[in-house]
Amino acid sequence: MAWGKENTMENKVYYSASDIAKMLGCSISHAYKLVRIMNKQLAADGYLVLAGKVPIRYFEERWYGLSA
Repeated sequence: MAWGKENTMENKVYYSASDIAKMLGCSISHAYKLVRIMNKQLAADGYLVLAGKVPIRYFEERWYGLSA
């Protein structure tokens, strides 16, 4: 763990597909589908993406309509 921080939801930058599945109460395969859709949109806008993960801020913006 970098810099002595624990890997908790409070200090994460990305949600994994398993995090999303737990939050939304959906299957892991459906969560991966959602992550792929969001990553495809991010890539189309010129952002770098990590397979199987999505930035927390982007997820909250897309899913809940929250903005910074």
